Amino acid sequence: MTLIVLSAASLALATLFAVMVALNLRLYRPPPRAAAAPARLSVLIPARDEAANIPPLLASVLASRGVEMEVLVLDDGSSDGTADLVEAAAARDGRVRLLRGAPLPPGWVGKPHACWQLARAAREPLLVFLDADVRVHPDALARLAAFVDSEGLGLASGFPRQITRTWGERLVVPQIMTVLLGYLPMFAARGRPSDPRFAAACGQIMAVRRDAYEAAGGHRAVGALLHDGIALARAVRRAGFATDLCDLSPLASCRMYEDWRSVWSGFSKNAREGMATPAGLPLWTLLLGGGHVLPLLLIPWGIVAQDWAAAGLATAAAALSWLAAAAAGRRTGADGWGMALHPLGVLVTLAIQWNALLRRPRAVWRGRAYEA
Repeated sequence: MTLIVLSAASLALATLFAVMVALNLRLYRPPPRAAAAPARLSVLIPARDEAANIPPLLASVLASRGVEMEVLVLDDGSSDGTADLVEAAAARDGRVRLLRGAPLPPGWVGKPHACWQLARAAREPLLVFLDADVRVHPDALARLAAFVDSEGLGLASGFPRQITRTWGERLVVPQIMTVLLGYLPMFAARGRPSDPRFAAACGQIMAVRRDAYEAAGGHRAVGALLHDGIALARAVRRAGFATDLCDLSPLASCRMYEDWRSVWSGFSKNAREGMATPAGLPLWTLLLGGGHVLPLLLIPWGIVAQDWAAAGLATAAAALSWLAAAAAGRRTGADGWGMALHPLGVLVTLAIQWNALLRRPRAVWRGRAYEA
């Protein structure tokens, strides 16, 4: 009896995931074509020890079409020549400016502090925050600006195509889209008025209107938080502005991490402001573990017990969750190995979250340590 109940429950959870993915893929679309008139915007790039990323990032940004822009890069105490590379780019193209970051004040996290300084120095009405590891298509910024304008948004964001090359990246990074497309009700997230509880954003690339940014308190309002993307989107909604997501995988790319250690550190850093809460993580374990991992354990159990009904239900659950995850992965340009090993990726992701909750390690990022 226990086996058949567990198998039925796992199928119900897998069905919930699959239905949500199907609904969300209809709503999660690339931004519209750019407007005829060039958009005016400030591209704002916080950079700390980003010498390897700054030249290709600036090359992609400066090749943008359909925009009138300034490009501000804030060097946040780099020790690897980042500032020199920005100065060289500024000498070649007058749209680029280098800012020297102020010392980090108590109570602030490095990236929000850098973004706050950039926003205060920006001159244009639309602020576009870019992480240094992002690369943009020539039409990406103009189309993101068109999305803000056409939908009447205060803040718009999207997830670039995530480049993964090592096994740790392939397993864990795609789970961002598993959670986004499988468990965020985008139809509710787009409701008017916007409910802050459904706010979502990707800190890798965000466009926010200056009036919405200032009304929300900007990055000063989220200066103590490591997960600035979601926090800023919620602040913008609380200020009375709408936010939304678009699919930027055809228009931008990003390699977040380069090895297993950085994957573990990066996801652990964000865990404390995401899944890894005493109330939230048991629920996420039920949803993710029960819908994606448990079916693979129940199939052999059902076969050994010769409970073919339970084994059949578990097989259906495993197939349904895998097919839905593969559909999300294909849409967003995920690595094929990551899609094939999706249940293992879910299991590893949950392990990172539980470690962050139970051990409460200090978050160390870009040479700075933040207490739990």
